[in-house]
Amino acid sequence: QVQLVESGGGLVQAGGSLRLSCTASGSISSFNPMGWYRQAPGKQRELVATITSGGSINYADSVKERFTISRDNAKNTVYLQMNSLKPEDTAVYYCNGKERWSRRDYWGQGTQVTVSS
Repeated sequence: QVQLVESGGGLVQAGGSLRLSCTASGSISSFNPMGWYRQAPGKQRELVATITSGGSINYADSVKERFTISRDNAKNTVYLQMNSLKPEDTAVYYCNGKERWSRRDYWGQGTQVTVSS
């Protein structure tokens, strides 16, 4: 069973940057799309960004122009570059992959991002 492992979270001041990585134990070509979601305390999990195998990208309005999603198939890794971070970006960030054949969702364990004001 493929596992998704996130890394790169941490504490950063407002206006700072972080890059999250999500590495699959198998090939990320098994998933389409892949993406990042986040969940803040007391709130529902929400979509941040997705990327298809063909390179089509979708962002939540709240992160457009600040976040960039990308994928490196050779490294089986999806990235989320987060710039101009705001306190409202504080959340646990989860990597997601939707398996091509079964359409089953796979999730990572989550990584905490905290933005201080």
